[in-house]
Parts: sequence; C-alpha cells; structure tokens
Amino acid sequence: MSADAPNQGVEQRAKQRVEQLTARVGKTFPRIARLLKHADFERVYKQGRRQFSSHMTVFYLRQAEGGARIGFTVGRVLGGAVERNRIKRRLREAVRKCRAILKGPVDVVINPKKSVLKVEFPILLEEVSRAFEVIAGKMAEK
Repeated sequence: MSADAPNQGVEQRAKQRVEQLTARVGKTFPRIARLLKHADFERVYKQGRRQFSSHMTVFYLRQAEGGARIGFTVGRVLGGAVERNRIKRRLREAVRKCRAILKGPVDVVINPKKSVLKVEFPILLEEVSRAFEVIAGKMAEK
C-alpha cells in the first residue's frame, strides 16, 4: 500500500459525487423554473388558456422570454395541511420528471383536484406529461 492510497479514495469519491451531480442535471426542479410571485399566478389565470384533465386543470401563458416556469395552487378545499403538502410533493415529482417536455418561455399553473391524492403515481405522471405535450404543441403553433 502506498502513501497515496488514502488520497485515492477521497479523489475517487469526489469523482463519483461529480458524476452523480452531472447525472442529475435536467432532472431537478430549480427555483428559476418555479412560478413564485402572486402577480405571476394572477396573470396566468386572467390572460392564459386552460387545459383540462380528469385530475387537474392546467393554466398556461406564453411569455416574451425566459424558460418554462411552473407553479401549483392547492387550496384549503383539498384538505388539511398534510394532504395539501402531499399533493404538492407528488405534483413536484411529476413535474420534475416531465419538465423537459416544455420548451420555450411559458408560465404554467397546475390546479389539482382532490382525486390527485388517491390516483396512482404513474397515472398522475402520465396526465402531467400529456398536459405538457399539449401545451408544448400549442406554443409551437404560434
């Protein structure tokens, strides 16, 4: 065993960590991809268009520049804090996996229905994916 052996382990772990981080690029949901301001939500609701599905309504509005931004509205009607947070976690994960479908400057607001809590995740994922494909198609037309 040489004197460099302990350093090789550290270097190897560092390389693995860098590889893990680079593999995650494109699979995250960073802050700049989120719709956060109340005024932005209001603009999408008032000026945007709607896409309906069985478990959610998706509002969208083309923007002049930037990338796709996605936000969620989960009101108290859908349940207590625990249920609402679970809905948001499930939607965030579905959006994280399907976000690459949306290309170009568009703001999207997902307004789920209570049935999102009971639906299987693959069905939810398919529904979000289908909605994003329709939105991407409409954005490409114009």
